[in-house]
Amino acid sequence: MMLQFAVNGFIRSGSIGHKLARMLLFLCSACLLQACDSPKLTTLDSADVVIAFGDSLTAGVGASTGNSYPSVLARLSGLTVVNAGVSGETTHEGLLRLPKVIEEHNPRLLILLEGGNDILRNKSFAQVEKNLDKMIQLALDRGIQVVLIGVPEKNLFSSSAPFYRALAEKHDLVFDANLIAGLMRSPSKKSDAIHFNDEGYALMAEGIYELLSDHGAIN
Repeated sequence: MMLQFAVNGFIRSGSIGHKLARMLLFLCSACLLQACDSPKLTTLDSADVVIAFGDSLTAGVGASTGNSYPSVLARLSGLTVVNAGVSGETTHEGLLRLPKVIEEHNPRLLILLEGGNDILRNKSFAQVEKNLDKMIQLALDRGIQVVLIGVPEKNLFSSSAPFYRALAEKHDLVFDANLIAGLMRSPSKKSDAIHFNDEGYALMAEGIYELLSDHGAIN
């Protein structure tokens, strides 16, 4: 609203051209609308449980003890973050495992990072999307908030595979398309071709912490 008042003032005063001012007003309004439409998360309290669900990137392959991303995220946030990562898992296997994990831990929020093994094994993107869709719906049906983290295609310059964004838009999820892809392009943050080292996992945790904070889950 303050931006709109400022631009309107410029229009009235003639300080800038009318066309430019109206263009600025349009852009400001679009940004404000986009911010209003951005998915929100319910603020978590100290008793709430977060499940970090996924494969080896969640389990922390390549990290030293206590330095997986869920461990670092727990320290940053002060929340209980359960590391529910299984190395080598596909989305089909994850879909079968998720109900038991939810039943055991009764989380308020699920961070879903899975699909990398499917992509490496050239599984059908349509089937991977279907498996992830079922996982997301399973959590949402139980009142669990979901944050989706995208995994890149087998392309050095790609962001996350396109079905991740499609799922985020379908379910109106908080979503990050670039965190994993960006770290994958940084050899100094990796322990091998597909896993991170302690520094990489710390940056991963910081990125997810900021995502949760920006969308209201953490004050």
